[in-house]
Amino acid sequence: MSPREAPDRRVAIVGHAQSMIQRRSPRPLGALAVDVARAAINDAGLRVEQVDGFVTAPLMPALGDHRAADGVDIVSASWLAQHLGCDPRFAGGFAGAAQIVGSVADAIGAIASGTADYVLVHRALHNPRGAYHATSRSEARGADQWTMPHGFYGPIATIALTYNEYLQRFGAVRESMATLVVEARKNGARIPWSHWYERPLTVGDYLADAVLNEPICRFDCDIPVDGVAAFVLTSAERARDLPHPPVHIAALALAQQPKHRLVLHWPLDDIYSAGQTIAKRLWDQSGVRSADIDLPQLYDGFSPISYFWLEVLGLCGIGEAHEFIQDGRIDSDLADGLPILSGGGALGNGRMHGVPQMLECYLQLSGRAGSRQRANVTTGLACQGPPHMGGVVVYTNEP
Repeated sequence: MSPREAPDRRVAIVGHAQSMIQRRSPRPLGALAVDVARAAINDAGLRVEQVDGFVTAPLMPALGDHRAADGVDIVSASWLAQHLGCDPRFAGGFAGAAQIVGSVADAIGAIASGTADYVLVHRALHNPRGAYHATSRSEARGADQWTMPHGFYGPIATIALTYNEYLQRFGAVRESMATLVVEARKNGARIPWSHWYERPLTVGDYLADAVLNEPICRFDCDIPVDGVAAFVLTSAERARDLPHPPVHIAALALAQQPKHRLVLHWPLDDIYSAGQTIAKRLWDQSGVRSADIDLPQLYDGFSPISYFWLEVLGLCGIGEAHEFIQDGRIDSDLADGLPILSGGGALGNGRMHGVPQMLECYLQLSGRAGSRQRANVTTGLACQGPPHMGGVVVYTNEP
């Protein structure tokens, strides 16, 4: 019997909560996190004192000269447990790039090992005041010395360089991306907690927007926000006694950035090589393939990243995503559309990193998506980050 088949090691999501996603919340991040955590625990049919594990990834959401005060700019697992009045058996923090996926992996380990019975996974995002990525630094050290003095600093410059390589290598044009961005905003505009609620985007809006770093415009970037999401995880066995249909974790895979690259250097070949490796691990663990996924929620912190996930997961060929997304193929309103951003993603909600993808999988697979509920959804997939330094989880509503 393989580990993923062993009943005592299977893990499921059994409850959730999501705050309003706002440009800047009128409430402190810590207070927001405590309320969301309590709501998620209550949603799972549990009492606060029953939760004995806490996991997060308290990475700051922005570069620049921003402090990281616990409970103000970040919310660590230990801080949240303390302010809920808990004395947990396990409290941890994932330090890698794929914060949501890594946190889920830590929670699985705690539950499967018996270290904790019920684990709260949360993500708290803060949008610091001041210019985004602003810095008062007058010198660059370490890896930054090779990029900052030349104006190559921050993720927008990083993805712009990679996207330019994609356009040139595959004969794509930036106008094609309007289809993907408009789809994300259309779906996000339907979600009450989204920053973009009731504010869809048109193709004309996208094409008219000023370019920030050729070929990236503002609408290719998720907007920095304040927001908190929380999920309660437990064993599949315990999940049977709780009020909502559980959503099981079938497989998970994480990638690491190649060691011989600068942090801001993302060549396409690295992305494709690592992405295809991560996909193979995922399919081997889960026993499914891309054609079996009903709900592939692809990461879109920057719009080109969705192209890369489409291709490395085998949903289309390498270099074909810019053509594949056209003609309604990713329109979640069409019966035969591939719903890669039915939950709005980051572009349609705000910078919640991988939360919108995970949340959409949970809501749809548990039958809790309300008016947005899709028919016959049994298997979902949620990505975070770019394929070469991100992660992906396969979810199923079947044990």
